[in-house]
Amino acid sequence: MIRRIIPVLTFILLGLAARLWLGLYHHDEFAETHLFLKHRPTLKWTFYSPLGMSDLTMKDLTPQEQEEQRLFEEFISSKGLSK
Repeated sequence: MIRRIIPVLTFILLGLAARLWLGLYHHDEFAETHLFLKHRPTLKWTFYSPLGMSDLTMKDLTPQEQEEQRLFEEFISSKGLSK
């Protein structure tokens, strides 16, 4: 019984670690999706920039879009990934 539990538990723990430490981001200029390693664990999986390459400012966004932009800047832009 233990021989069956160990591989299943290992698979579940690896899946959880991947979910916490890996993410996808949509490039704000080009229509590409990239896998990246997060600098801190979070359950958020997909990151995108509501501003993109437009001339909008943070004031023009809804509160939900402002949060998305803040997370995009923290996880992607500040690490030099979306250049």
